[in-house]
Amino acid sequence: MTPADMPADHPRFPAAKTGILIANLGTPDGYDYWSMRRYLNEFLSDRRVIDLPRWKWQPILQGIILTKRPFSSGANYKTIWNEEKGESPLMTITRDQAQALRERATAEWGDQVMVEFCMRYGNPSTHEVLGRIVEAGCRRIIFLPLYPQYAGATSATANDQLFRALMEQTWQPSVRTCDPYFDRPDYVDALAGSVERVLEGRKPSKLVASYHGMPKRYLMQGDPYHCQCQKTSRLLQERLGWEDGIIDTSFQSVFGREEWLRPYTVEHVAELARQGHSDIAVISPAFAADCIETLEEINGEIREAFEHAGGKGFTYIPCLNDDPAHIDVMMNVIRENIGGWV
Repeated sequence: MTPADMPADHPRFPAAKTGILIANLGTPDGYDYWSMRRYLNEFLSDRRVIDLPRWKWQPILQGIILTKRPFSSGANYKTIWNEEKGESPLMTITRDQAQALRERATAEWGDQVMVEFCMRYGNPSTHEVLGRIVEAGCRRIIFLPLYPQYAGATSATANDQLFRALMEQTWQPSVRTCDPYFDRPDYVDALAGSVERVLEGRKPSKLVASYHGMPKRYLMQGDPYHCQCQKTSRLLQERLGWEDGIIDTSFQSVFGREEWLRPYTVEHVAELARQGHSDIAVISPAFAADCIETLEEINGEIREAFEHAGGKGFTYIPCLNDDPAHIDVMMNVIRENIGGWV
């Protein structure tokens, strides 16, 4: 039945298409106290992130952490904020990534596809964007969490939120969630290209691959994240053709008192300086876009720890962001998942 054949009182549906939805972690709407508090409350209330019993964790979160932390986190965000656009760099970069993918996808598949982005925490929310693309006619959706390595606290919670949003849809679309891409040759090539471009042929005494951290307990419970990070570092070293031992894997953004994956980046770079490594570079293979953890933590706290311990040369290698090689990786992942749909 075509739209022209439908009775006048029958609901109208747009032509069916395939949606490509990329998802990143999220960002506060501003660096003021209440924007930061809303964002941190949503993030730190996620049981995938903090898995303590609610009766134990929520009084600490609501009574102590959310009273003080919005001030310090807001001050950190202020140092990197995109004042021109009134948003965090993560928002700017993720929008640029979506636009680059939209142009590529439209050139390849025309109006059969629709490309959008969402955030797990904050805006634009997964619920809002999913509802919008379903209303626009997307009967099939490719969902790509922007985390090269899988972790329960990143990839899984992004998928969780998508599935929760699907529960609100009267007519649910078909969905394909994409695998992590930590060991794809095109991704490793893109990482190596960024290293070679920034260092311009120079080889530092150490390249520190700093990944976002997680409690060690999660690894012991079966989370594959640690192993996937180690493999990314090994493949990057092989691709660069560097000798064993020049790339170190470490973990940043430790939170709370329990032991997290080690070594901690902030301590490791200081130890490297004390060992006489005066010239190091740091790359963040777990982040698809530069954000507070890279622009403020690595270029701030971690750089200062290295220099305070006597280090001289510190080079930060930016995330892949919307670099064409990174967009190529995303498009390749999408092509592999969209088969039979367009």
